[in-house]
Amino acid sequence: MDIINEALKFEQRQLKSLSTSDRIEISRKAKHLILALNEIYKRKKDEQIMDIMKRLTVIKRKVEKRLKGKPLVANI
Repeated sequence: MDIINEALKFEQRQLKSLSTSDRIEISRKAKHLILALNEIYKRKKDEQIMDIMKRLTVIKRKVEKRLKGKPLVANI
């Protein structure tokens, strides 16, 4: 259950005024936690674990959206 505590602590992390390298680190850490929680979920089928994974996925998507930047608009 150490991974669950680590995931809950990760959720509380501040996401303001981060550098690009911080965003990359957060994205990788979130992916690692999601995959580790998925392995636990496969065995236990606990809905609380699924809820944690969903919240981490939202954080990961938000950070990755900021990393990729604004899409370019083609002038037609």
